[in-house]
Amino acid sequence: MTLTFTLDPAVTPDLRDGLLDLWADVSNAGGAVGFVAPVEREAIRPELVKYFAAMAGGITRLLVGHDEDGRVAATAFFTFNPRRVTAHWVWLYTVMVHPRHQGRGYGRDLLSAAADAARTFEGTEAIRLSCRGGLGLERFYGSCGYKEVGRIPGAIRVAPGDDRDDVIMLLPLS
Repeated sequence: MTLTFTLDPAVTPDLRDGLLDLWADVSNAGGAVGFVAPVEREAIRPELVKYFAAMAGGITRLLVGHDEDGRVAATAFFTFNPRRVTAHWVWLYTVMVHPRHQGRGYGRDLLSAAADAARTFEGTEAIRLSCRGGLGLERFYGSCGYKEVGRIPGAIRVAPGDDRDDVIMLLPLS
């Protein structure tokens, strides 16, 4: 089984609900995607709405992976830089694979599809992302070709007394 990836899918109620379910399930499984478990879909909704607004404004693009049953199984959001001096790279945010699909290589497939998509963006030479330290994510991204280019110690507060590094990763596209 493989995922089917779509760049810029139509935003439908099914897609919205699938994204909310994915985000909540990933967060509640301990995923580092902006929320700390336990989290309900309704707490996530305002963040998703911000992404949709940025998509409507042409600032953000969505890559979504569907499983064989048509369910949202993976996602990543690209955000373009508004300044000319940083327009040659894009941010990759909220990179997620549903917990039921983890361990099957779908994270690598998602990152490969993201790199392929970014290569179609005029003038884009690299993808930049940040990840929460302490979970081994930098090793995973490193195994996918990303290089650690910076680290801000203690920049992410998961809970009182539990601060994590914000690890900045870069993938050159050439």
